[in-house]
Amino acid sequence: MSFLEFFPALSDHAFLQYALLAGLLASISCGVVGTFVVIRRISYIAGGIAHSVLAGLGIAHYLNVVHGVHWLTPMLGSVLAALLSASIIGWVSLRLHQREDTVIGAVWAVGMALGIVMISLTPGYTTDLMSYLFGNILMVGARDLWLVGALALLVVGVVALFHKQLLAVCFDPEFATLRGVRVQAFYFLLLGLTALTVVLLVTVVGIILVIALLTLPAAIANLFARRLWQMMALAAVLCAIFTTGGLALSYGPDLPAGAVTILLTGTSFFAVAMVKRRP
Repeated sequence: MSFLEFFPALSDHAFLQYALLAGLLASISCGVVGTFVVIRRISYIAGGIAHSVLAGLGIAHYLNVVHGVHWLTPMLGSVLAALLSASIIGWVSLRLHQREDTVIGAVWAVGMALGIVMISLTPGYTTDLMSYLFGNILMVGARDLWLVGALALLVVGVVALFHKQLLAVCFDPEFATLRGVRVQAFYFLLLGLTALTVVLLVTVVGIILVIALLTLPAAIANLFARRLWQMMALAAVLCAIFTTGGLALSYGPDLPAGAVTILLTGTSFFAVAMVKRRP
């Protein structure tokens, strides 16, 4: 079978090893933060953040090519753009009392438009950069892998440190406020964690498909888990299985790994949803 070709090839190709490790590292954050996203029902916010990442990619690529700013990699540009868009969404929604969906739509549109403009202004061939739209995990290099690992460690560390506060903000923010929890601050923290996780998943499946990988493994886990930590752990394991399976299935026939990963994830979700009913 063609997918079996992937595993022997792992020992021969460093780029496959990087891709596999990037998927596994991203799966940890995906399981943890995806659980909060599903419970808090903020997948639409994650969508706005994901699409605004294109602005960071475009600006980083432009500065790199035109002005020689080599330290600003597309990955770092993605991180900065994601955190900025998360801050804008949270600040405008909470402080200016604007409708969240309107703010998200504005961030989504402006981020995408700015990214497209910067890409068009950059001379040269930009196919590699545009592949971030649909994902190309095989492009992950050693430097990007270190950043993916650092972001995953940061996300898990912050969630472990503020687990109770984030849980209170997700389930009962009004009661949390009465108990003295700084709900707004932890809401911003949750948006920041979501932004970092979105960047991790963009390297795996791309901007267009990131929401599916962020939410579907956690949604499947929610059908089986009875406790939050169980849901996080199961979602992380499922995400690791889907990313590894997507790489393996796409390797032989030379298909887009991100799209195959989402097809595998989505098919699994619908199959489980049809046979499993949560009481």
